[in-house]
Amino acid sequence: MLFRSGMASRLGFPAKRTDRLALAVTEAASNLHKHARDGALLLRVSHDAGTPGIELVTIDTGPGMADVGAARRDGHSSAGTLGIGLGSIGRQADFCDIYSAVGRGTVLVARFWADPREAPVIRCAGLTRPIISEVECGDAYGAVSSGSVLTGALCDGLGHGPLAAAASSEALAAVFSAPAGEPAALLERAHQRIGKTRGGALAIAQVDGPVVRFAGLGNVAAWIVSPQARSGMASIPGIAGHQARRIRQFEYALPPKGIVIMHSDGLSSRWDVGALPGLAGRDPLIVAAALLVEAGRHRDDAGVLVLKP
Repeated sequence: MLFRSGMASRLGFPAKRTDRLALAVTEAASNLHKHARDGALLLRVSHDAGTPGIELVTIDTGPGMADVGAARRDGHSSAGTLGIGLGSIGRQADFCDIYSAVGRGTVLVARFWADPREAPVIRCAGLTRPIISEVECGDAYGAVSSGSVLTGALCDGLGHGPLAAAASSEALAAVFSAPAGEPAALLERAHQRIGKTRGGALAIAQVDGPVVRFAGLGNVAAWIVSPQARSGMASIPGIAGHQARRIRQFEYALPPKGIVIMHSDGLSSRWDVGALPGLAGRDPLIVAAALLVEAGRHRDDAGVLVLKP
């Protein structure tokens, strides 16, 4: 809890707002302890809404919930408790959403700011998780919005640990040092600049209205996902920084209510959008967390990035 208070203090949270955050974190941790299987909690600073805030994410691979609405009402409990946990988190947070599918676990996302506000619409979000036994993750992501154009990149550094993390960090720095170009040009620049690192797989997607421009090198999986289906986008075999054929860029149509998802091979590509009803329409961080629950592998670094126009 000392870490939590320090994070809130650095962002200028007043005492009452810090107390609200503390209560939400306590309730979320308690809920994981009572109900979760293979549960995890993440608390981090987010800059996605312009003004820095704090995001709380919990994931678990437990039994899931058939009726999330009922679970959020005070008095509902499946563990003989007072049943105020999920409802309390929603009251303390500026934004709170839960996604659950029976037999497929549960995801909770809550956001907090130093001053009360209406939660903004978030257009992109991602998550990374290191392989078991490592502290640093070799996967990294980033995104930037310029007008109606949203550009996102995900890099899977070769191997694991600090050297893989350094390769991914260098790749993203190369992409976002001047992100106004198209994906192929950004990928070429990163490829030229990270030759002294281990290198890695790198994918860049640019959402521009109904069009997605994409360039990838290596085995980062990239998908256009609608509420009913998904289709893959093509990457070129190789290792950014070391080995590449002629880098190519492809264009795809983004269907109504479609989103773009990129993930490393730390997530299986066999996930089925039909088994996760309604997920494509949810907050991007909910989508990223639910996919980590559904398809994440603990024997590899895992990273996922979601772009939502």
